[in-house]
Amino acid sequence: MTHLQAGLSPETLEKARLELNENPDTLHQDIQEVRDMVITRPDIGFLRTDDAFILRFLRARKFQHFEAFRLLAQYFEYRQQNLDMFKSFKATDPGIKQALKDGFPGGLANLDHYGRKILVLFAANWDQSRYTLVDILRAILLSLEAMIEDPELQVNGFVLIIDWSNFTFKQASKLTPSMLRLAIEGLQDSFPARFGGIHFVNQPWYIHALYTVIRPFLKEKTRKRIFLHGNNLNSLHQLIHPEILPSEFGGMLPPYDMGTWARTLLDHEYDDDSECNADSYNAPAKDIEKDLSPKSMKRSQSVVDPGVLKRMDKSEEENMQPLLSLD
Repeated sequence: MTHLQAGLSPETLEKARLELNENPDTLHQDIQEVRDMVITRPDIGFLRTDDAFILRFLRARKFQHFEAFRLLAQYFEYRQQNLDMFKSFKATDPGIKQALKDGFPGGLANLDHYGRKILVLFAANWDQSRYTLVDILRAILLSLEAMIEDPELQVNGFVLIIDWSNFTFKQASKLTPSMLRLAIEGLQDSFPARFGGIHFVNQPWYIHALYTVIRPFLKEKTRKRIFLHGNNLNSLHQLIHPEILPSEFGGMLPPYDMGTWARTLLDHEYDDDSECNADSYNAPAKDIEKDLSPKSMKRSQSVVDPGVLKRMDKSEEENMQPLLSLD
């Protein structure tokens, strides 16, 4: 075991070896091979190429050198193409702070039986008057940056549960294809995290419709890890034990405290709202929602037409079957 694996338990070390092809004898060589590829992309500013940083990309791509480098390049390219998103990329940024305090994202105290961190989002908590969808995305990315420092999570990964209860049609209309594409690029294509499952619960019919919009942009591997449970929490419990879930998900624990993760990131500044007023509300995030990333806009200029959503009747909703397969 090298010093780069010092934070891993014996069980996780074995998992890294078996599932990720991580070999302590060749670890430094693997890292160097990825680092040597940096010269092939002079158009990208690689702001970090230290061993520990590159290692998380190798783990995310099971030590396939080229795939790890491509993810590393996309990580920095995404930040170059969306500079406004990362200008004030800190927990105390007004928009990010408000999103964090409303539970975007939340994190459960207990890991699942695979050692994965369980992230939760309660979609209806979004207060459109105080922060934007881009702020929510920024808060999620900032949180992942903090969590991925844990080498155990680099190996074991994450699970995401999104509760769509009381998420209104008006809120859903803001989830344009270009906004969704921006999120997909940031989370699926440009971040070194392993997501073992994305679970939708209590989703209304118009969320099904939105899923059909983003499905073509999802990798096959990602599609297989998306579960549409609806109101059937028993199917969720078959994959995540109710003993570690809060009551909102039919679990045995008390209701989730939305400020739990925000207090971890913000510490003593959690209760300081001096930055979070109307005058300091971050206008750049609003501008991003209009312009989004160049890559996103090239791929998808359209928006969800409310008329299309309204024309979907209940029979169409019933025909949308949950995806319950996990490789």
